[in-house]
Amino acid sequence: MSKKNPPEPVKLFVGYITNNTALIDRTNGILEKRFGPIDSQSSIFNFDITPYYNKELGDNLKRTFFSFKRLIGLENAYKIKILTNRIEAKFSTQDKRAINIDPGYVSLSKLALFTTKDFYHRIYLGKGIYTELALFYRDKTFQPFEWSYPDYRSGEYIEFFNKLRENYMTELRRPRC
Repeated sequence: MSKKNPPEPVKLFVGYITNNTALIDRTNGILEKRFGPIDSQSSIFNFDITPYYNKELGDNLKRTFFSFKRLIGLENAYKIKILTNRIEAKFSTQDKRAINIDPGYVSLSKLALFTTKDFYHRIYLGKGIYTELALFYRDKTFQPFEWSYPDYRSGEYIEFFNKLRENYMTELRRPRC
């Protein structure tokens, strides 16, 4: 008989897509009240790999990522996407978002994203939220799957996520109260 093996806590991050960078600070303020201080930020990347968001969010889109120092449990992690959807709605005008918020997490073996869209590589978590594996860790770096988003395949993103994983390993080693 197998024994239950609860997962280690994971490193929460959020990715933003917007052309209004002032909303990033406002959104971070809301999320920090819930998840604690931010401990790292990526560069700000031009998000021009796809026009998918342009009709809703506008042109000259930027993408950036932030992670939180405090590790989170996975038991109710789907609630994070529900929260970020509410934040997106708060900053929306005429049913158009001004910011896209993509929450996810890093563990030792993978990078996962939360989404509201079903597909063959996504697992239902509850309350209309799915998770998808976006990258896996092998040979000392994150690697993409065949379905990984093109931007998540980029060296700049993978470099940032590798650093997040290093930070995560440091946090795992710290004694927990």
